[in-house]
Amino acid sequence: MVKGENMALAQRGENMALAQIGGVPVLILKEGTTRKTGKEAINLNIMIAKAVAEAVKSTLGPKGMDKMLIDSLGDITISNDGATILDEMDVQHPIAKLMVEISKAQDDEVGDGTTSTVIIAGELLKEAEKLLDKNIHPTIILSGYKKALEVAKEVLKKRAIKVDIEDDETLRKVAATAMRGKSVAAVRDYLADLTVKAVKQVAEKRGDKITVDLDYIQLIKKKGGAVRDSKLVYGVIVDKEVVHPDMPKRVENAKIALIDAPLEVEKTEIDAEIRISDPEQMRAFLQEEENLLKEMVDRIREAGANVVFCQKGIDDMAQYFLAKAGILAVRRVKKSDMEKLARATGARIVTKVEDLTPEALGSAELVEERKIADEKMVFVEGCPNPRAVSILIRGGLEKAVDEAERSLIDALSVVADVLEDPYILPGGGAPEAEIAKELRKYAPQVGGREQLAIEAYANAVESIPRTLAENSGLDPIDILAELRSVHEREDGWKYGVEVFEGKVADMLEKGVVEPLVVKEQALKSATEAAALILRIDDVIAASKLETKEEEGKKEEEEEKTEFD
Repeated sequence: MVKGENMALAQRGENMALAQIGGVPVLILKEGTTRKTGKEAINLNIMIAKAVAEAVKSTLGPKGMDKMLIDSLGDITISNDGATILDEMDVQHPIAKLMVEISKAQDDEVGDGTTSTVIIAGELLKEAEKLLDKNIHPTIILSGYKKALEVAKEVLKKRAIKVDIEDDETLRKVAATAMRGKSVAAVRDYLADLTVKAVKQVAEKRGDKITVDLDYIQLIKKKGGAVRDSKLVYGVIVDKEVVHPDMPKRVENAKIALIDAPLEVEKTEIDAEIRISDPEQMRAFLQEEENLLKEMVDRIREAGANVVFCQKGIDDMAQYFLAKAGILAVRRVKKSDMEKLARATGARIVTKVEDLTPEALGSAELVEERKIADEKMVFVEGCPNPRAVSILIRGGLEKAVDEAERSLIDALSVVADVLEDPYILPGGGAPEAEIAKELRKYAPQVGGREQLAIEAYANAVESIPRTLAENSGLDPIDILAELRSVHEREDGWKYGVEVFEGKVADMLEKGVVEPLVVKEQALKSATEAAALILRIDDVIAASKLETKEEEGKKEEEEEKTEFD
């Protein structure tokens, strides 16, 4: 009987680490392993997810606060971008890492809405905790959440407004909304204009769809000046300097050669020995090297090039011949920059100098070396219909430049989202308030325990307008009451929280608009994360590996004990 009871105890998992079989202890898990099961595991996981959500909650909205993050080396990051904050936080717990992953997934997929995603995921788990306390099973909660998500997506599609991709004014509003809560908010209209021009320049039509590869928008950061001094270059900025002092520093009507080969005399792949017995032979040997380099430069000149960008090295003698021919040359250019130059100038990258022809050359109105913030850079400007562009970001402080870059990436992403999927929604928590209203109408139709889960989903989604109000110093109860009342009207779906005036207002009138895909992805990511965390009822953590130092000390102690 004792044996049977002990077996049952081990099977139930009440003490999986140490089972008793016939009075003999049997070690199942490694020594030092910790285990949490059932409600204890779920509650702990929810608590950690809520803590992560709380960490970024105060950054939401135009009046959200910034976070200062200091890494182990003492480097400082100041930001209110959800993905940046969570990435820099260097969290340890696996559930916290999972929350970081959903913010990264949101950032990679649509480029914005990371803070909203984490907040909604945290609130979904907070609401689920209340239902778990009422003995509602996690699978019933998840079933309700899944139904609620489908309704939410339908509401968003129903309220989405189609955008004409030639409507630059609307695209500028989308970009400005993404930068509203950032440190660059004061110059957001100026930056929004740069953003729209840059994205439209690199957009490509493939069949009926428009695709935007943001990798072809080069962002170059240089501290100095003000953020308003940032500018869009219809071409590429190469963060290198001209290789020879005698070369021209400015070339107009440039004919550009892109060479992915060294302008040097190639070394033999096998070891070779040349025996020289006469000074004339040495002179002939050097002369031959010189001739080879001169032939390369002559080939470049004959092709009509007056600017050379080389991905590899350029020999000193080749530099001399290029300078003599009046050709501006830059060496060791990054592969990514070479690709951007090819797209911007229309040049073809050649892997052999012999393959260089006039047809392989690109063109630009101006190639010039300029000194910016004590560093020399080569600007390739005025390219005819460039498929790659650059934005030079300026700012008084290095931290300000970094945050301006993060803001621009968000703005570029949302404009690209709208070009690829041309639908927008009012911002300011308006879609979330509309979803909450529709879910509360839908919940009684489902009935049963799932009804409670759907209502809980509505409360969680409504946390976005509530947080916007809290972060702006407004009374969230008054704002939510007013928002719910307005959303009962026919045109109420457009109304959200106007944080500057401290009231509920028409977000479309205020020009606060967001892409549909950002909202959809935020809800999907948050619901998936909540589902993943709620399904975990057992956490088995292995003992941490000992460091080599600890192992060494342990061995020393063992040896000492043996000796004694």
